[in-house]
Amino acid sequence: MGNMKIKAKLKGDVVGAKVLAKHDMLTYDQAKKKGKEANFITHITAKVGDKIVYDVSTSQFWSKNPQFKFKFKGAAKGDKLVITWTDLSGKSVTESKKIK
Repeated sequence: MGNMKIKAKLKGDVVGAKVLAKHDMLTYDQAKKKGKEANFITHITAKVGDKIVYDVSTSQFWSKNPQFKFKFKGAAKGDKLVITWTDLSGKSVTESKKIK
């Protein structure tokens, strides 16, 4: 099992994407209590081909294993949606899913 669950479905000319990112999302307060370093997802980008369809900076205020969804146009069934997240520690995870 990867670090993300991705669903992408084309309806008409709009693709609806749902993503679950597996991450502890340790806030500064939680990390301090646990004696660990704070670490949470800070940036997410989604692309189809070389076109960015979603780009967001995130914060420690997202919950553990955050779920998010977004919609975009300009893709077809079978195209690959590629999602990358980067966290505070610099770790980056990229996964992809074909659009249904």
